[in-house]
Amino acid sequence: MKKTAFLLMIIAVLSKVTGFLRDITLSYFYGATSTSDAYIISITITSVLFSLIILGISTAYIPMFKQIEHEKGHPSALHFTNNLITIVVMITTVVIVLGFCFSHSIVKLFAFGFDGATLETAILFTQIGLLGIYFTSLTQLFTSFLQLKGKFIIPAMIGLPFNVIIIISIMISDQLDILFLAIGSVMAAIIQMLFLFPALRKTNYRYVPTVNFADKHIKKLFVLVLPVMIGISIDQINLMVDKSISSTITEGGISALTYASRLNDFVQGIFVISFVSVMFPLISNMAAEKNMKDFKASIGDVLSTITVIVVPASVGVMILAEPIIQLLFGRGHFDALAIEMTAHALFFYSIGMIGYAFREILNRAFYSLQDSKTPMYNAAIAVFCNIVLNLILSFFMGISGLALATSISALFCSTLLFINLRRKIGEFGLKRMLITFGKVLAASTVMGVVVYGLNGYVLFAWNPLIKMATVVSSGVVVYFLFLNLLKVNESKLIMRYVRQRVLSFRK
Repeated sequence: MKKTAFLLMIIAVLSKVTGFLRDITLSYFYGATSTSDAYIISITITSVLFSLIILGISTAYIPMFKQIEHEKGHPSALHFTNNLITIVVMITTVVIVLGFCFSHSIVKLFAFGFDGATLETAILFTQIGLLGIYFTSLTQLFTSFLQLKGKFIIPAMIGLPFNVIIIISIMISDQLDILFLAIGSVMAAIIQMLFLFPALRKTNYRYVPTVNFADKHIKKLFVLVLPVMIGISIDQINLMVDKSISSTITEGGISALTYASRLNDFVQGIFVISFVSVMFPLISNMAAEKNMKDFKASIGDVLSTITVIVVPASVGVMILAEPIIQLLFGRGHFDALAIEMTAHALFFYSIGMIGYAFREILNRAFYSLQDSKTPMYNAAIAVFCNIVLNLILSFFMGISGLALATSISALFCSTLLFINLRRKIGEFGLKRMLITFGKVLAASTVMGVVVYGLNGYVLFAWNPLIKMATVVSSGVVVYFLFLNLLKVNESKLIMRYVRQRVLSFRK
């Protein structure tokens, strides 16, 4: 599992690099302005609607497929898949029609500070972007199916063509018409779906139209889906609340929060999601076979490894928030005020990085056990906590308070998930994880001191790009040296695998 996850990390890096180029391109041509705010809100709306339709369904689909395959055989599981695809297309059609009819009200819900031209632009962008939900929904289902077949590489690469199309559309929109921003997002969704077709053909999968709402497995899936939808959409719901409030604070606030949250998601996309993609089908199979010993060992193993990676990343991003934003976005229409707002938001988002990571993994553990209610209750607590903290902290801290509220709610709710999972399955290596966390925090603190000193006092006159590369690489070396001194086993496994990959490439 670790070897596959490591390869997925490399692919995720490439995907995230193109994602950064996409955001940099948007910031260069439109900065943190009303146009970028309107575009980002339209993307947020379609993302949330997509999440409510399909992320919950695709998450429940994996363990359900494994259960049907285990009990009735592979043909029955394929029949279930085709039935589900048809039903998802029908549901998506209804959602798109409703979204188009009530687009004005939906935009006001997501950004109640919008008015005038900004509001009209956001509505138009949203109406065009809704069509993309068809293709993103099918892409998500096909991705889950490929993961069930052990095909992780191609699904991990779908961000590459998506980001390239978006970048091209941003450039075209600047020269011709801003409507190409919204049109580009739909085209990117189409290309992303088509990118999966060759891999699907290699699995010998063929879609056969079938509709049967009375299928007992479909009924069971949709019983699970409602709580899963709430649980899996927590980030989108929190971001929706953040952006809606930020639309009343300052122009460009939505853009600043979005750029910061996407940078914060970099670690999630590279490390956490890579592990989750590989882990979820495996632990779902363990749960279906009642293999709780390996199930608990896998959960503990992944959580410990994620701790080794995410904690130092969080510390590093907090220290380097401003130079990172300056390096990536500090050009074109992205002015000094936009840099300051985005850097402050990134700092406070980074505080909750480990909370976001643990929540992703622990939620999947519950879904594998076909317990979708616990993540749902946790999500409800998180949303309530985030809204209350948003109202309080934004009053004193502005945009930064919104980011801090999201981080606090993520940390609090991941702690609740830990407690709930331990009650459900018993001990799964919590003591070992706490020891690892303490050692990792100590090593990260030393690394943080080194990074802070190099960035602020030693390399201050260097070229920004060379300086950032030197500071980051020095911090990584210091961190792993201290991990080895503290005898953190997970670091040895990571370094051993890196050395093996380097030697294999040389050969």
